[in-house]
Amino acid sequence: MKNDALIQHLKECGAIKFGRFVLTSGAISDYYIDIKKASTEPKILKLIAQQMSDYTKGYDMLAGMELGAVPLVVALALKTNLPYVIIRKEKRDHGTGKQIEGGDVKGKSVLIIEDVTTSGGSVVKTIQILRENNAEVQKVLVVVDRENGAREKLQKLEVEFIPLVSVSEILKNKER
Repeated sequence: MKNDALIQHLKECGAIKFGRFVLTSGAISDYYIDIKKASTEPKILKLIAQQMSDYTKGYDMLAGMELGAVPLVVALALKTNLPYVIIRKEKRDHGTGKQIEGGDVKGKSVLIIEDVTTSGGSVVKTIQILRENNAEVQKVLVVVDRENGAREKLQKLEVEFIPLVSVSEILKNKER
């Protein structure tokens, strides 16, 4: 199963950590999924891009929020030849003042790429920014879903949610 290979790679590179962690959402967790650790390893980044490429058909463009999604969206763009944009967390107050870096998303079907989802706050913000700029957003593709509400939030926004791996799959295989 392709999830097993990805889970094994995440474990081997140290991307799955156990202890006490404060998450972006503010929640406390006894484990942490550090996809940045994995996405800086070319072999794992290629595997993630390969698995994500199965879901890109029919899209005009890819998008990812800074910082965690950036290497993922770049790798996927190189794999699929789809252009991409990077979404800034905050609008710049200097230079061009952009919040979306890259091409114009207006009228484009955009696939959102994310590293890890917990409550879904970050990806909801990405959806809102893209939709405010007249992009069509129907799907979010994430490496790991922590299964803490992201799926439900995205359903309310009528956005399909596809995780490559769920945290329950990772924890189920914790001892392997």
